[in-house]
Amino acid sequence: MFAPLADGKRAAGLPFGATQGSKLVVHARGLQNREPGFESRLPCLKFHTVYRTFNTERRREFVRITEDVEDAVREAGIQEGMVLVAAMHITAAVWINDDEPGLQADTLEWLDKIAPPSWKEPDGETARDLLPNAGDYRHHRGGEDNGDAHLKNLLVHHQVIVPVTDGRLDLGPWQQVFYCEFDGGRPKRLVIKVMGE
Repeated sequence: MFAPLADGKRAAGLPFGATQGSKLVVHARGLQNREPGFESRLPCLKFHTVYRTFNTERRREFVRITEDVEDAVREAGIQEGMVLVAAMHITAAVWINDDEPGLQADTLEWLDKIAPPSWKEPDGETARDLLPNAGDYRHHRGGEDNGDAHLKNLLVHHQVIVPVTDGRLDLGPWQQVFYCEFDGGRPKRLVIKVMGE
């Protein structure tokens, strides 16, 4: 079996994902490369889904979920692959960062400068100057008060993908996975989707 290298040369007999020098060897196994018996050599992908429900006490909260994601990977029994972690609500997010309270406070302060919450008193003169006009967020015209939470979701994003290597999350030394709530106080769901072999 030959595996194409990034520079177009071929390497013989190396397994899928093996390295040769500093180049990653990848087998091209599309329909155009079929040969008799190819199905038995294809990786057997596994999929595993876990749902979590959060009902935070505070309106805004960072909940560390690294262990929940690790548990889902263990339950899936994969060695190589990836895991998608996604908030299933448009006023929540998922991020990977340091588990340090000062950073979380700084992040909320930064987000408040970009998308000020109208449901609380501004934190200082600068925050007061950044508040939306008297018309408030247009989203609030329908009776809501969480326009800022929707914008914070856009900034932080609702999902992350984490690589899985040797059956473990392949995170950096300080990286942790967090569910980020920007409009809590009611049940919200998160999905963890593990994919791999």
